[in-house]
Amino acid sequence: MDILIQSTPNPNALKYILPSPQFESPLSFPSAEAAAAHPLAAQLFALGGIYNVFMVRDFVTVNKLPEADWEPLRERVRKTVAAHFGQ
Repeated sequence: MDILIQSTPNPNALKYILPSPQFESPLSFPSAEAAAAHPLAAQLFALGGIYNVFMVRDFVTVNKLPEADWEPLRERVRKTVAAHFGQ
């Protein structure tokens, strides 16, 4: 699954664009506790340095803590999303 990574106006957020719609309704996870029951969101929070995950139709937006570095987090998030969808 090719996942495109797009920057956002927020330097602490990246948008991971999926090749096809995966979510029927928007999902928002403002904490690891809120994400505990959702496999992908829980895996993303487990990477560390993440404070919010938002999923809509064909993309996942991940917000990192300001002190966290996107490198190597950027690629780890991409690989986690791809693995979740069997790629």
